[in-house]
Amino acid sequence: MSVLLPSLSWAQQVPVFAITPVESSIKFDVEASVAIRGTFDKWTATLTFTSPDVTSGTLDVEIQAATVDTGSSLKNGKLKSKDFFDVNNNPLITFKSTKLVQTGANTFEVDGNFTIRGVTRSEKLTLAVIGKGTGSGTINGTLYFDRKDYGMNSGIPFIKIANRVEVRVALTAKRVSGPPLVFKQ
Repeated sequence: MSVLLPSLSWAQQVPVFAITPVESSIKFDVEASVAIRGTFDKWTATLTFTSPDVTSGTLDVEIQAATVDTGSSLKNGKLKSKDFFDVNNNPLITFKSTKLVQTGANTFEVDGNFTIRGVTRSEKLTLAVIGKGTGSGTINGTLYFDRKDYGMNSGIPFIKIANRVEVRVALTAKRVSGPPLVFKQ
């Protein structure tokens, strides 16, 4: 039995990035009569490339839904319940990119499959890169979605909640090997 491993010369032709969770965050905000905003404490994100062309990149994010933190145990409990994230049956919230388009010198649109509560829909994440060309930097992005599209039709007693949810990502990434990325000018 033989195992084929990529040659070192091939591996060195592809930029490899590591995302530092300690310096990164994933937050959300929903317009409501009582503020509903928070963060997720446990998640992973990968940024991979098949070539130095920045548009060959894929961004995958996996969030542990039960780690939602609004600063209120009452709100956290409601968000974890079957009315919202349904963490017992659907422990993960994911975004898996399908297409990355450079829209400006430092901006991108990332189409992807976004999954909450076992429902997957195509959504768009808009990104801005700070530190382009330095080998490390921050990727700031925003994704908007309608909670009712994902079966989150319930409310919270005595609180009026909007349907539109804003998700903000701030990912600190560093190139750990391979050549620099090539951006469209």
